[in-house]
Amino acid sequence: MDIVLSIVMLVAFALIAGAFAYWRRTGETKQPALMVVLALVAIINVLIWTLPDASGVSPVEQVESAEEGGSPTDP
Repeated sequence: MDIVLSIVMLVAFALIAGAFAYWRRTGETKQPALMVVLALVAIINVLIWTLPDASGVSPVEQVESAEEGGSPTDP
């Protein structure tokens, strides 16, 4: 799961860089703006998956512990 989140972040940064390059080359604003919005959605999704909740457990940790057969609060 960590590899997937890392790839999503790399793609988000590539989208932002590509949007800037596309805007500089063509002068259009609609498609680069949509690329930036897509990058922001991807970054927010990664934050949702990695930030812990009130109990201190992130959704990624919950998924990983469920795959191992334990509960997310087990040490």
